[in-house]
Amino acid sequence: MQLLVYLIVYPILWLISILPFRLLYLFSDCINFLVYHIIGYRKKVVRANLALALPHLSDTERLAIEKKFYSHMCDMFLEMIKTMTISESEIFKRYKLTNLEVLNSLEEKDKSVALMCAHYASYEWAVSLNLHTKFIGYGIYKRLANRYFDQLVRKIRSRFKAVLITTKETIPTIEENFRAKKLGTYGFASDQSPKPNAPHWTTFMGIEVPVHTGAEMLAKRFDMNVIFMKTKKIKRGYYEGTFEILSENASAVPNYEITDKFLQLVEEQIHEAPEYYLWTHKRWKHRR
Repeated sequence: MQLLVYLIVYPILWLISILPFRLLYLFSDCINFLVYHIIGYRKKVVRANLALALPHLSDTERLAIEKKFYSHMCDMFLEMIKTMTISESEIFKRYKLTNLEVLNSLEEKDKSVALMCAHYASYEWAVSLNLHTKFIGYGIYKRLANRYFDQLVRKIRSRFKAVLITTKETIPTIEENFRAKKLGTYGFASDQSPKPNAPHWTTFMGIEVPVHTGAEMLAKRFDMNVIFMKTKKIKRGYYEGTFEILSENASAVPNYEITDKFLQLVEEQIHEAPEYYLWTHKRWKHRR
């Protein structure tokens, strides 16, 4: 059954991926109408999240953000499909890095890098970072239930020199590379909700929640530099990535300070343009 679904869906995805961007975004507008107005995909979750995270805004202001978010979400979903066939020159034009020298300077320090980022703007096209760096880039992800689509996602990422590792493979991979003195950049999307028995709770968007601390703890354990990658949406289909160093000596930083700083930077992103955050996830399902 998995293979049958894949054989049916893959040609559709490929046809979408070869659409010119003008037609791609026209199609996105149609998808947005269907998803938002007809299906109402996770609309209750989005509204609840916006009310929790942005209580200082009026209902009218939050509704405007909600509508912009759904439009952006549909764009990002089709941009992800576009990644199947997009050229390197095109993605370089559409996802620019403003201060790549900051990351390059860390690569000269003979230490691996823990790159922390959020589910904000285009975290899909951020994979193009690997075309600019010396280190092998590892993206940590949750394996897809359909093994054929899982293989497709891995193949797409490999076009941009990224290696996908599952959450269960993360520690063994980092440990093996550390012992072999093989340097890498490990991407952690650390803004989602862990189980309520997480070791650290902190305030995120004014709400006390459990947070993922894996990036910080692994950076301490394996002596990695830690950097934050901020993605900004410039206009439809165009993004910028900017780096900020969080620590060059993680083991000397008090526990959870790096994680808290990361979440503070994510908050700043959200307040700048909240419509580009991934509001469909139940980020605040565990809270005090």
